[in-house]
Amino acid sequence: MSSNLDLLPQLSANPWFGSLPLRERKIMLAESELLRLRPGEMLFRQGDAPGNLHALVSGVMKMSTLSKDGKEAILVVLEPGTWFGEISLIDNKPRTHDATAMGDVEILTLPRPVFDTLMGSNVFALAVSSMLAARIRMLYGIVEDATLRSTRARIARRLLLLARGDATMSTQVRPRLPVSQESLAMMLGITRQTLSRELKLLVEQDAIHLGYAYIEVVSESKLKAFSESAR
Repeated sequence: MSSNLDLLPQLSANPWFGSLPLRERKIMLAESELLRLRPGEMLFRQGDAPGNLHALVSGVMKMSTLSKDGKEAILVVLEPGTWFGEISLIDNKPRTHDATAMGDVEILTLPRPVFDTLMGSNVFALAVSSMLAARIRMLYGIVEDATLRSTRARIARRLLLLARGDATMSTQVRPRLPVSQESLAMMLGITRQTLSRELKLLVEQDAIHLGYAYIEVVSESKLKAFSESAR
């Protein structure tokens, strides 16, 4: 079986991981265990004890939470290259949400002791702080959108965020977004009917194209214009 170090070029395409010194990247890969999850299988649940740091190698995962009446809210979608699970390792408190495979996925799991040792390095600790700061900015933006922006603008802004990999935070926009309309509605906390109506308008304006279990960005500039619209 090939070594996890073979994944170095692939995972280094992630802006955060790729910015780490080569030594730290090699340690993280060499010390990690490769896990496989089936569709619907959970890596951890909200309230679980702090575990390890993880990296998504292939497939898509969702970070979500359930209300008492069973209503699901998807907080973020994770795509390959994303490292996650650091919050509980930093504050030593329970997991904040559920992590569920949305298909067949492969995950690297870095043991907590190795993470703690790496945190003794200023370079690594600053990198983790930078990752947290970027995610806090993203979450502040989502809260601001929910509070101040129209439904249409929120949809356009979330599509633009997904075009950069959501939690991946890539600087490159990719046209095809591997997200279903059902998942997008749960991310935004709106009904499928409301989402369908707004997406239809975006299609009519040649801003997006709808496919099976994906949405394609046809015009980034038009989506940006809708993201600032008052309606």
